[in-house]
Amino acid sequence: MSFSQALSGLSAQQQKLGAVGNNIANSQTVGFKSSNVQFADVYAESRIGLGVRTSTVQQNFSQGNVESTNRNMDLAIAGEGFFRFQQPNGEVGYSRNGQLTMTADGRLVNAQGAQIMGYAADAEGNVQAGGDVAALEVDSAGLAANATTQLAAELNLDSGEEGLEPADFDSADSSTYNYSTNATVYDSQGNARNLTMYFIKDQGETNEWQMRGRLSGGPNDAQTYDDLDLGSLTFTQNGTLQADDSAPITIAAGEFGAGNVFEELNIEFDFQGTTQFAESSSVSDISQDGYTSGSLVGVTIEDDGTVMRNYSNEESRAAGQIALVSFRNPEGLQPDGDNLWTATGASGQELVGAPGTGQRGLIEPSAVETSNVDMARELVDMIVAQRAYQANSQTISTQDELLQTIINL
Repeated sequence: MSFSQALSGLSAQQQKLGAVGNNIANSQTVGFKSSNVQFADVYAESRIGLGVRTSTVQQNFSQGNVESTNRNMDLAIAGEGFFRFQQPNGEVGYSRNGQLTMTADGRLVNAQGAQIMGYAADAEGNVQAGGDVAALEVDSAGLAANATTQLAAELNLDSGEEGLEPADFDSADSSTYNYSTNATVYDSQGNARNLTMYFIKDQGETNEWQMRGRLSGGPNDAQTYDDLDLGSLTFTQNGTLQADDSAPITIAAGEFGAGNVFEELNIEFDFQGTTQFAESSSVSDISQDGYTSGSLVGVTIEDDGTVMRNYSNEESRAAGQIALVSFRNPEGLQPDGDNLWTATGASGQELVGAPGTGQRGLIEPSAVETSNVDMARELVDMIVAQRAYQANSQTISTQDELLQTIINL
């Protein structure tokens, strides 16, 4: 009489209980994926089987719940895909756990010191997605000042204004111009300067406005450039802009205060969208591309995986973009512990790309993906496995009693 069937059943249910116990133990592990033991019967050219064996341990990569953490270095993947990490020994691993910290030297790492990987950005903050994938770092250097080169303004100039003689313009006399507005611009050293733009309805030209400018400010208000010719604007009879003949401000390099020298200023204007309607002159929008220098004050990550450096001058630059990896058969990945998997022949090669492309999901900043373990199901499975284990034990006891009976005959 054979005990092999019952012994194989005990072994199989022991592995089942082991998988259930591991699932329950990791019910609070971020990014954990539960597993399930699958069984197969055993035959050897006989009508009565020889028992059971474990055919595979199948991983369940279904989406876990995404929970907000209000911590900007926590990331979750909404959809398919894995983060790509470079481990301290140089090997590559894959994870659904996006709990990151930034080291003193700017590396973005998980709790085990593995560095997240993606596409690096150039000095201007431009990311070339689809290029080489490398471990990401955040440069802590400040952002240099940038002189204003473009200024766009959108206004309405009151068509009911009285025409004036442009040659009589005097910035100190408000009766010599019809409207004025201000904008802040920056020189190459990051000094904020005030640009006042004056608009004069030309009494000698129908529907045409002449423009003048005054540039002041800088260190100790040392130098002012007055009566700058900014060109002219011509409107149609319907009040829309017909011609923008604005002229750029060009100011040669010079001194400010205690020996401060800036490079040549050259600011071009764009007044597209400006109108001439019978309502009070007003400005609806002004924008310019200059800024003062700034120090790094924080790092944020956007839902497309872009790692943004935020500066004290309210400017932001990309430090890189986190890449996501997908597999043809994620169930073939080999679990290595520490929330990491490695690729195998069964999983297929990694398919790397930006979040939201291909089969890859998006990144949810300030959130984590919880374990996908279903506690209710695991507890039921544990009871079922326990009963099966007891039943297999009872089979052994029964066969032992039968054997003892035979011996006693």
